[in-house]
Amino acid sequence: MVHWTDFERSTIKDIFAKIDYDCVGPAAFARCLIVYPWTQRYFGNFGNLFNAAAIIGNPNVAKHGITIMHGLERGVKNLDHLTETYEELSVLHSEKLHVDPDNFKLISDCLTIVVASRLGKAFTGEVQAALQKFLAVVVFSLGKQYH
Repeated sequence: MVHWTDFERSTIKDIFAKIDYDCVGPAAFARCLIVYPWTQRYFGNFGNLFNAAAIIGNPNVAKHGITIMHGLERGVKNLDHLTETYEELSVLHSEKLHVDPDNFKLISDCLTIVVASRLGKAFTGEVQAALQKFLAVVVFSLGKQYH
């Protein structure tokens, strides 16, 4: 079980309360597909992913980015039970979708960049540490089925 300080708990909740899922999710997911093009192989049914402009303008990318944000929101609401919270998604991604678990880290890195750009000066080192700790535990939890 992960130990969360009061600061970490409040910071994680505050970040997710401040950001617009409809902007941050699509931006983070699009960034992941652009920066790490090999991740596109899981999304062949999304249509045109041939260049950055196509990815950014793709409604399927936007929709999945929002889905990712709502998935993370589940974790924010269940900080003390993240492994259990993501158990079903871990099974889905490993056994049905066969997603490389390293991709969870890639999207979390892209999300950190997008959140930092949205929060600006409020994204201090301490805030980043809390967010990245949360995302690291989510990544671990999503990859649990692979172990």
